[in-house]
Amino acid sequence: MQWMMKNWTLCFWYSALYVIFVFGGKYYMEKRPRFDLRPALALWSAILGIFSIFGAIRTIPELAYVIHNHGFEFSVCNPSYFDGPTGFWAFMFTISKVYELGDTLFIVLRKQQLIFLHWYHHISTLIYVWYSYTDHLGPGRWFMVMNYTVHAFMYSYYALRALRFKIPRPFSMTITSLQIVQMVFGTFVNVWAYQIKSRGDFCQATLHNLRYSLMMYASYLILFSYFFYNAYLAPKGKFTGNPKDEIVKKVE
Repeated sequence: MQWMMKNWTLCFWYSALYVIFVFGGKYYMEKRPRFDLRPALALWSAILGIFSIFGAIRTIPELAYVIHNHGFEFSVCNPSYFDGPTGFWAFMFTISKVYELGDTLFIVLRKQQLIFLHWYHHISTLIYVWYSYTDHLGPGRWFMVMNYTVHAFMYSYYALRALRFKIPRPFSMTITSLQIVQMVFGTFVNVWAYQIKSRGDFCQATLHNLRYSLMMYASYLILFSYFFYNAYLAPKGKFTGNPKDEIVKKVE
């Protein structure tokens, strides 16, 4: 997609506007009553849930085919997923990171707790994904498939909760666990690609990109693990933030 190649730096403008809105919006809402917005939240989450489900359905078979026929190293280093139908879903995956910024709109207008992990994750992912698209990053195949898959569960859960469906607590724990697994494997993929590059073999990724990606995934792993501990394992009364995980809090 040539438009993305020429306009990827727009992600910095989107991120700057996002930060202004987040903290400006929190200040604006400070002395105003919260909005409910439950129907809008359900619709918003359902759109992202359906989108992620289709994205996972279209990209998982390609990943499985590549691993079966060419091996794991090829799946990490060769950007062949930019060809054919998965090329379209790679583009849509990149664009969707702007749409996902709207998640914070509901948190701000509903006057719910906005934790660092939420807005940091949105901004850093947006910038990294848009930047990496221009390089046709080989490891991006794994990052895309994992993100589509986890978001298929996560946003479907958001939608059901917004519609007041009673879902057992272990389900939200499972989603947070899947996010942690995603960060663990994302870190592993980065290390694997870095080792391939270091020995002089082909891998479609710059060392600069891999270093940035490794730091990003490692920071996510630490933050999500810390969040999981505080939300589910810490003794009652010891957690200084929200006693529920972000997934549940978003839709209450």
